[in-house]
Amino acid sequence: MFKPLRVLLLLTLLAGVAIGAWRDKARATGWHSSLQVAVYPIAADDSPVTQAYIATLSDESFHDVQDWFTAQAAPYGVAASPPVQLWLAPAVPVLPPTPPQVGNALQIAAWSLQLRWWAWRRDAGPHPAPQVKLFVLFHDPAESRAVPHSLGLEKGLIGVVHAFATPAQAAQNNVVLAHELLHTLGASDKYDLSNNLPAYPLGYAEPQRQPLWPQARAEIMAVRVPLSPREARMAEGMGETVIGAATALEIGLTRP
Repeated sequence: MFKPLRVLLLLTLLAGVAIGAWRDKARATGWHSSLQVAVYPIAADDSPVTQAYIATLSDESFHDVQDWFTAQAAPYGVAASPPVQLWLAPAVPVLPPTPPQVGNALQIAAWSLQLRWWAWRRDAGPHPAPQVKLFVLFHDPAESRAVPHSLGLEKGLIGVVHAFATPAQAAQNNVVLAHELLHTLGASDKYDLSNNLPAYPLGYAEPQRQPLWPQARAEIMAVRVPLSPREARMAEGMGETVIGAATALEIGLTRP
């Protein structure tokens, strides 16, 4: 008796949250005003290297992402200037809820609600309430040769980004950040999940290029520059990425 009631209550709550999420998404991708994005740094480990790196961050650390969005949105006649405004929020001293490794739809939905509640409680600092919250977990590269998979939730407009705490990786960190930000706005991955290679044609920056390979840039939702049918490399920075036509449509950008 009690289990069906709990399920009913959860489903009712999910329905209400879904309606609110749809409204937030519609406002975020209307592009009538600057999309406000808060970037919350989090130390993913106890390394002093990570803490020291976080202390160096500022709003300017993400200006290349902001400038990139301005350039990418220009052909679509976006009036907002800048289309996306990123700023550094206060550091968060605790880790976000961990997603289930394996779970059914109900467990995943419960985790999503838990994450959204956790994110809602984070202070935005002196800035206005952000429309998108990106929580960037920094790892000392000497302790972590690889980082967990990042994610962006369209429902809730929340991103959890894993990055390396070193200036040498700052440009690539921002590529991952931009990729997950676009996920929150409704963009889908455009790479083959079985091998991480960009999917042709939507995952190519220049699908009509002749010869097709090597490409010079990456479609941001593929994040890798195709070099051959079986080889691709991670984009080095925002200058090596573009928003392709399919991604633009998914996030509400249309040509005038």
